[in-house]
Amino acid sequence: YIEVSRAQSQAVPADYLRRQTLKGAERYIIPELQEFEHKVLRAQEQALAREKALYDALLDQLIVRLSALQASAAALAELDVLANLAERAAALCWNPPELVERPGIEIVAGRHPVVEQVLDEPFVPNDLKLEPDRRRMLIVTGPNLGGKSTYMRQTALIVLLAHLGSFVPAERAVIGPIDRIFTRIGASDDLASGRSTFMVEMSEAANILHNATPHSLVLIDEIGRGTSTFDGLALAWACAAHLAGTARAFTLFATHYFELTRLPEAQSGIVNVHLDAVEHGDTIAFLHRVQDGPASRSYGLQVAALAGVPPVVIRQARQRLRLLERQMLRRELTGRSAASPQLSLFGEAAHPAVAALAELDLDTLAPEQALAELRRLKALAGS
Repeated sequence: YIEVSRAQSQAVPADYLRRQTLKGAERYIIPELQEFEHKVLRAQEQALAREKALYDALLDQLIVRLSALQASAAALAELDVLANLAERAAALCWNPPELVERPGIEIVAGRHPVVEQVLDEPFVPNDLKLEPDRRRMLIVTGPNLGGKSTYMRQTALIVLLAHLGSFVPAERAVIGPIDRIFTRIGASDDLASGRSTFMVEMSEAANILHNATPHSLVLIDEIGRGTSTFDGLALAWACAAHLAGTARAFTLFATHYFELTRLPEAQSGIVNVHLDAVEHGDTIAFLHRVQDGPASRSYGLQVAALAGVPPVVIRQARQRLRLLERQMLRRELTGRSAASPQLSLFGEAAHPAVAALAELDLDTLAPEQALAELRRLKALAGS
């Protein structure tokens, strides 16, 4: 259109056709512009029609070669994957695994393929051996940050890489038939479905217990944390016993329940291993080496200090820990069981004789008073 101000609209030629009236102007169109507009619109329609015709013609030519093209695409995709795996294997010093028919997993100097690349210091490799009879389950203990989860996950990744045809981050890997890899790692809720962290944990555990077979690899990391101490310990013990005895799956079972380290005494095929750490004063150094046997302690307070928990809180926690340890030792020595299903956070009440003795002021007692108090204390002690 041609826009003309209101003041100049009287001078517009007669062949101009008014198309739109605005507040301060008039818009006109002329036959030449109309014809050009029609050409543009027709050209767009013709271009779309031509594009569709060419596309249909191309499809007609390709349809007769569709099978060959699909086979070529699949071959190129496979070649791309294999070339990438080969490049990574050469660049990262990976080695070919041995896939054998006999059940079991043996890994020498295994490494985590991702963690190894992001660490500033050298990655500490570790061995792993799982056998059908004598070493079907490993109870993995050790401090937080010690490397338990990394050790478990690197095992699953090495097995997965081997079964998809890749070299693996290990000096040697001999892997038998594995039908599935099950994992119960981490803690998260499912608010959208109304499921708590513990409910999610138990649902995943139930899936593993129902479906694991003697050819499955199972990773379980600290199950039973979302409930009371004794409930969690009982569930963890029962799950481990079922996996080792009934399901007979190859299992890595990480836990902070040191009571589970007694499982090898009660059931065959279970072995304790732990991640090494060394304590230096109030600090701790993680060695990340897997050793046979259970861990000696958890080092939870040292890890909390590394995380920045205030020193006053650490001191209070250490005092409370010593109290709880004394209570537990006293119960073990006397053979008494705790009345509560949880460890008490408060000291036991002192014996009446001890309380009465603590209230005496020996500097002010006369001999006769001292003798009377002694008789009273004797009576209290015998009550």
